[in-house]
Amino acid sequence: MTSDPVYHTDFPGLKFLRRGKVRDLYDLGEFLLIVATDRLSAYDVIMPRPIPHKGKVLTQISNFWFSLMTDIIPNHIVATDVEDFPAECEPYADRLRGRSVLVRRTSPLPVECVARGYVSGSGWSEYSASGRICGIQLPPGLLESDRIPQPIFTPATKAEEGHDENISFEQAAEIAGAEEMESARAHTLKIYTRAAEIALDKGIIIADTKMEFGTADGRLMLIDELLTPDSSRFWPKDRYAPGGPQESFDKQFVRDYLLSIRFNKQPPGPELPDDIVRRTSDLYREALVKLTGRDIEE
Repeated sequence: MTSDPVYHTDFPGLKFLRRGKVRDLYDLGEFLLIVATDRLSAYDVIMPRPIPHKGKVLTQISNFWFSLMTDIIPNHIVATDVEDFPAECEPYADRLRGRSVLVRRTSPLPVECVARGYVSGSGWSEYSASGRICGIQLPPGLLESDRIPQPIFTPATKAEEGHDENISFEQAAEIAGAEEMESARAHTLKIYTRAAEIALDKGIIIADTKMEFGTADGRLMLIDELLTPDSSRFWPKDRYAPGGPQESFDKQFVRDYLLSIRFNKQPPGPELPDDIVRRTSDLYREALVKLTGRDIEE
């Protein structure tokens, strides 16, 4: 067993498929193996230093939420325990444990599905300029980080490089199909509403979140990750104060540090100081414990 941070995976006996910002994918024939590394991306630049435990936190929070949403929609997970993975994974079991999942192959929808319950981030920028977010009219006079009366669905493009771009529902329907997007919107809002209530009881506000859907055998299903600090804004309930940005359980310390050194948001990323790495790791871990009641499973 190893607890050393994982930046890149290397499993010679497995067929490597592709590397994302955080996850490495392997082709196991009928299934895919998704391995969450400890890489961190800020301003779409991957930092050169990993955040200890981050991949395990993301995987275990995702698995927690996936298990709570199966009555709403199926997901792509086949197995979360390395003992249930195919035999070719056995030599790497210690390195895979706690940070990997075996999943079905799907055809991903070419649109990001975003639910927003609060006005923040790019949504705040849009609202400040027009009173709308992705074409949806909101009440006047909202402050930054204010709660929206009803959660809204705000799709976005999937950018291979750079930032995703907010689009209207009509644009999303043109890209992915009207029927698919109607279903994705309904599921996104239902999942977000349930998750927001559960998290609030545990002291976390889920301000917004991004979901991925795919199709297999003609059915829509949840894929990728779900309701993690990487795909969502998690705010501490006891420190929530509308009127500006909020403290969060994610990359806040990294972003603040990068702004302080006037990082130009272009690769390569700078080496992160020890205290920034440690505090960021602690925040991710705190989110896991608050939500699931359990610490990292090694």
